[in-house]
This record gives sequence, C-alpha cells and structure tokens, in this order.
Amino acid sequence: MNDIRRNLLWGVFLVSLFLIYDAWNKYNGQPSLFDRPHAAAPATAPAGSAPLGNGVPTPSSTPAPPVTAGAAATVAAAASAPAVTTTERVTIITDRIKATLDTLGGDLVRVELLGQADENDPTKNVVLLDESSQRLYKAQSGLIAAQGGTALPNHKTPMTLLPGERTLQEGSNELQIKLESPVVGGVKLVKTFHFKRGDYVIGVRHEVVNASAAPVNPQLYLQLVRDGNSPPGGSSFYSTFTGPAVYTEASKFKKIDFKSIEKRKPGEQPEHDTSADNGWVAMVQHYFASAWLLGASGDEKRPRDFFTTKVGTNQYAVGMIVPLGMVEPGATKAVDARLFVGPQEENQLASIAPGLELVKDYGVLTVLAKPLFWLLTQLHKLIGNWGFAIVALVVVLKIAFYWLNASAYRSMAKMKAINPKVMEMRERLKDKPQQMQQEMMRIYREEKVNPLGGCLPIFVQMPFFIALYWVLLSSVEMRHAPWIGWITDLSAKDPYYILPLLMTATSLLQTWLNPTPPDPVQAKMMWIMPMVFSVMFFVFPAGLVLYWLTNNILSITQQYLINKQLGVAGK
Repeated sequence: MNDIRRNLLWGVFLVSLFLIYDAWNKYNGQPSLFDRPHAAAPATAPAGSAPLGNGVPTPSSTPAPPVTAGAAATVAAAASAPAVTTTERVTIITDRIKATLDTLGGDLVRVELLGQADENDPTKNVVLLDESSQRLYKAQSGLIAAQGGTALPNHKTPMTLLPGERTLQEGSNELQIKLESPVVGGVKLVKTFHFKRGDYVIGVRHEVVNASAAPVNPQLYLQLVRDGNSPPGGSSFYSTFTGPAVYTEASKFKKIDFKSIEKRKPGEQPEHDTSADNGWVAMVQHYFASAWLLGASGDEKRPRDFFTTKVGTNQYAVGMIVPLGMVEPGATKAVDARLFVGPQEENQLASIAPGLELVKDYGVLTVLAKPLFWLLTQLHKLIGNWGFAIVALVVVLKIAFYWLNASAYRSMAKMKAINPKVMEMRERLKDKPQQMQQEMMRIYREEKVNPLGGCLPIFVQMPFFIALYWVLLSSVEMRHAPWIGWITDLSAKDPYYILPLLMTATSLLQTWLNPTPPDPVQAKMMWIMPMVFSVMFFVFPAGLVLYWLTNNILSITQQYLINKQLGVAGK
C-alpha cells in the first residue's frame, strides 16, 4: 500500500509538470500536446474555406442565376463606371465605445472600450479592434455573387458616408451612421450602423438594391479578420485562448486555433461545422471578444455557411456567408446583423444571443464552473468586494466538503501517529523488503489505517477547485478590481509578492502537518512539490493566489484541529 501511495504522489507531480510544460508550449505558439490530428482532406473544399482575393470569401454552393444578355450589358456598364478613389475614416462616440469606420467597404477598423482600462497603462482604455502598424483586428461585411456571377460591393468597395451625428448626445439612446456603395455588378449596398446607449452591440443593416434590369442572387458575408499575435499582458505560467470560434446548436462552441488554420491543407475539412440554419462566429481573447450575429435579435434562423481561413501572412478570418435569394430588378432586400465588441461579462453575453456566454471558456469543467461563477456573483452582491467574495466562496466550498476533508485529515493524522512505529520497522527490516511490506500491511491493518484515505477525498473535490481556478482566471469582472491595501487589481500579480510568500509559507506548513512518508525519496518530494508550485504563484493574478491562500489556511486550520483532537504531536 505504501508503494501505491508513493506512486500516486509521483504521478500527480509528473502530470502537473507535464501540464505546465504544455501550457508553456501553447503560450509560445507551439501546438498543444493534446491537439487532435486533423481529419483527412475531402475531395472539395467546404464553402467559404478560402479567400477569393483580398480577403473576400468564396461564394457558398447556392446555384447562380442564369445571366441574360441584358444583365451582361448592365454589368459591363457598371464595370466601366468611374470608381470612387477617396476614402475617409469617421469616429463615432457613445457612452460605451469609441469606434472608427472606414468608408472603404464600411469596415469597423477600431473600437476603444470606454471604461475598460488597458492592461499595461491604466490611464488608457482597452483598444480591441485596431488597424495599425502594431495590430490588425477588424470587422468586415460585403456581398459576393453566387458562383458564376460578377463582382458585387464588398469590403474593398469605396462607399459614401451620408451626413449625420457622430456622437451620441445626452438624451438620445441611439445613433445611426449610413454608408452607400456605388452600383457594382448592377447592385448597390447600403450599410446602416446602429449604436445604442449602454450597449456593446452594434446593429448593422445591409440593404441590397438591385439597380440592374435582371434578377441577382447575392450572398452576404460577415467576417472578423485578425492577426495571430497573442494580446499583451499574458503570462508564461498559464495559458488563455486567443483565436476564432464558431457556434452552432448542433456542435455548440468550437475554438479554432490559429496554428490549425495555418497548417490546414487546401481542401482539408475544418474542425468546425461549415453550414447550419443558426449560430454565430467570434474572435476570442482573454477577457474580451467580438462576434457577428445574424438577425435583429442575434438568433435568426436562416441558412448560412461558416468558414475559417488564412487571408495573409499572420492574418486569419472567421465568418459566415448568408444566401439572400433572388432580388428582382428594382427591388431591395434588407438583412439585419449584430456585431458584439466588448468584455466577456457572462450575464450580459447570455442575453445577447444563445450560447454567446461560451466565449468565456471554462473548458471541460464548464458544468461546474458556471454555477460557481453564479455563486461568486451572488456573494459579490452581498459583500460588494470581489476579493472578499473569493474568500467567502472558498469558505462555502470548504463547508460543503467539510466531512470529506475531515475524513482525509483523520486518515493523515492516524498515519502521522503510527509513523514512528513504521520508521522503526523499516530500519529494522531494511534488508528484507518483502517482509517489510508484509509487516507494514499488518501495522496498517491493526491500526485501521488506509494509506490512500488521505488522498482519495481530496481527489474527489479537486475538479471543483480547478473549475474555480478557471472562473477566477477568465472573469473580466476581476480586471482592476481592488481587494485591500496594496491589492488594487485582482487580475494582476501582487506588486509586493506578499500573497505568494504567504502562499509558499502555508504550503510548507501544510506539508509539515502531514505525516512524513517512510520512503526518504518520497519525503523529499513532499517538500519539493510545494516549492515548485509556489514559483508559479509569484506571477499569477492576485485573485488566484488569494483563492489558493484562503484554501490553504482553512485546510491547515481543519487539519490542526483534527490532529489535536486525535492527540497527534507535531513533528
């Protein structure tokens, strides 16, 4: 039994080192060791899986309408018309965002989140979308013709900005910005952006006007284009996801790593759904996200194709293509979409569109993490401080697992009580290993001690504490949230390393309270393990360290009281 316990501890230590190594790989742009191999390539590429040129998606598989002689003449006339060569950028300001629109295609090329302080410079706001020399991250939309058709207005088409307000005035709840394209391929595209007070969601109406003498069959594409660089402020000791995501009711939330897009061969099937009558696309990073949603409410049921693709050197796109059906000559067809650009506030995301709260990714422990986050928010409502809410949540979990922990600590206390007898026996029978094992089993049996009794109850509750770890790591509510004194930001490391030092001290104290393993190598490992793990806590966010420190203090208190109750002396 002692060998089993020793092997179990070694296993935990080696698995932990392996996970740290894997997180380090992902942080430095290497593929995770858990990445699944890509499926074999099909004979043809999925719809919209590759750019047609200049980042414009290829059309979906909807059949093209027949091209009549009159239509061809109209297209030729439109192609020969003089193109608009001047573009401008306009800034729109609401109470939540400061956005920049480019009249070239009506791209949203910059979004500054007002009130969300920058990670590196708290005097500035977070800039999520940006098109600068340092970053590329923008939202685009446009039209493509069904296969065999001619070019239509897209995000490379210069548009005309119509007059109107650019700043949301006091007393107003909505601001509209309208852009019109010239007639291209017999079609004019009108984009109307709706900015609302107190909202990170931008409504985008696309009006398709058929100015030709023949029916047209356009398709609308909505895409997010981003470079593959990790956002600033990350850590080498924990990894958070940055990249595209696709959601459908069938497959739910699917993250797509930039590296997998880079490695995808022509014609290879992507690892996400490529078509559905529901769902959305997003770009996700730590604390923030952007997402294209279809319909005025964000959950409109209509066919769409999804794509992820590389559009340039270190540039990637995720989007969807929506067939609009035939538009008769002189007719107009309007399609509403919503663009979310903002923080991953879980309760707000859930109200915007089905499944959108999943951009705040808890991984495989979502089923545990979501109720823990709910409980944390309820405690915050009562206490009014996120730091003390974390402390209170750990206390609640400790109470919930009190009897399970008590069983583990009683087992460890009994192990500690018989430790002198075991050590004496090992010294006496050190040259007779088989007899030593038999004698050890006899002692455990007579003393009614289970060597694994201190480990199994702890393993049962580990998923809950790991889930809480991801809740604290992922929650944007912790950004710049103060606790007490020197801790002014629970999402940043302790500036004076007081919490990590206390964490290290409590980890060592907890080791001291545990029974010393009879095996000298195992005994050394018991002291080395907390020292190795403590190194990470010096760069962990203060909220995470506070959580582990609180857990350690409560564990030590319970273990000390049980040791005292059973009359187990200190080492």
